[in-house]
Amino acid sequence: MDLKEKKCTPCEGATSPLQNSEEDSLIQHVNDWSLERDKEHHIHKKFKFADFKQAMQFVNAIADIANDEDHHPDISISYNKVGITLSTHKIGGLSENDFIVASKIDNLHVQEA
Repeated sequence: MDLKEKKCTPCEGATSPLQNSEEDSLIQHVNDWSLERDKEHHIHKKFKFADFKQAMQFVNAIADIANDEDHHPDISISYNKVGITLSTHKIGGLSENDFIVASKIDNLHVQEA
């Protein structure tokens, strides 16, 4: 399964979040993302850069992916560190879209924090 080749699909009102077993399967197809199962399941990853400018270039590249896929991550920036959190808020958990965007972010090939 090559998630980075897939396109995100809109989640409709009747769409349910992924089951734990589906999450466990999909997390195997992204590089070093953490799967969190608190109130709203999400995946998270931290990246580290040489400086603020490189971190912002990365964030801008993520913005392009997010706009192309119409699926937007939560992003935190602290100088040269960028944290990315993905979940599908509309359904209150994870969808395949989160893993598709994570895979496309991984494809940007950067150093992880």
